[in-house]
Amino acid sequence: MNTDAVVPVPKLFTPHPNLSDEVNGNIVQSESEGGVNLDNLSDGEVLEVETENRWYTIVVAKRGKDLICGHPRYCPEPVAVRIEGSTWGGSMLKRRFVGRGMRLEVQHPTYRRIVTSRIVEVRARDTFASKV
Repeated sequence: MNTDAVVPVPKLFTPHPNLSDEVNGNIVQSESEGGVNLDNLSDGEVLEVETENRWYTIVVAKRGKDLICGHPRYCPEPVAVRIEGSTWGGSMLKRRFVGRGMRLEVQHPTYRRIVTSRIVEVRARDTFASKV
């Protein structure tokens, strides 16, 4: 009996020599804590995003046409926004990524740039109508 198993070797992050240790560390942390790259999802897929202060529902669509709801002032009802990505609280943005431990950055048609509190959890959901 052959007991040899092939174990895939994970592709590990290689620090970029032109970035600081802090930035490289943030990138590694975002990879280990997990998240979702929105460009890898199909139009219509639904995410539930829990931040420290709110629950958001996001419907992924073509860039600039994502829907978001969950904030009583900025998006009590679904509104079309452009989800830019996630940030660690500074000016560096991980584009089109929704990551745990990071802050979601959204371009709103009325309020412009909105940055959420830290993301605690990201979950996929079957449909949008099941909650609204």
